[in-house]
Order: sequence, then C-alpha cells, then structure tokens
Amino acid sequence: QVQLAESGGGLVQAGGSLRLSCTVSGLTFSNYCVGWFRQAPGKEREFVVHMYLDGRNPLYADSVKGRFTISRDNAKNTVYLQMNSLKLEDTAVYYCGARAPLNSQYNYWGQGTQVIVSS
Repeated sequence: QVQLAESGGGLVQAGGSLRLSCTVSGLTFSNYCVGWFRQAPGKEREFVVHMYLDGRNPLYADSVKGRFTISRDNAKNTVYLQMNSLKLEDTAVYYCGARAPLNSQYNYWGQGTQVIVSS
C-alpha cells in the first residue's frame, strides 16, 4: 500500500520560514517524480513545484519561484519543501504527490498539511 505522509505545517508569521517533509512508503521512491501542490480555502488545488527523477531543474510556479525550494533524499524516501519569505497568500493545505515518469498525472497523494501565514 502506497502512503505519503506530510509533516511540518503550522502557523508562521509573514516573512518567516517553514520546512515541509513528505515521507513515502510502498513504492520505489527513486523511480518516481515528486511534487507539491496546495489548496487555499475556497480555491482549487494548484501546482507549486515538480521535481524529476534526477532532481535537476525543478519546475516552480511563478508565485513561489525564488522563495520555495524542493529537495529529495532517496535514501530516506522523503521529499522536502523549504518555504522562505512566506506571504499571507501562501496559506493553504499543502499536498505532496508522486508520479511515475511516463504519467501525465500524479498517481499518489498525501493527506495534506496545513500552513497558515499570519500578519
């Protein structure tokens, strides 16, 4: 059974930082692309960042480029999202996902972790 478990969310002041983690089990982690999405209240889920198998040249949404950094540790089956210079509009539930390289859609999702940015 494939499981993705996010952690690290919480309440932070604008301008602050958080680091999200997502630990994956039930699949060969190194064979999957990974990414993060988010869903703000009343809005649809939106793309944040995608990382390919080799970890090079991640794709970032314009709204987070230069502030967020994705990384992966294949030895720990974990993907991270370092979020700096957080803004009020970054408030959302953050979801990690795993996608087989040849798929156009993400195959697996975590349950989400809440990030609240306060003024």
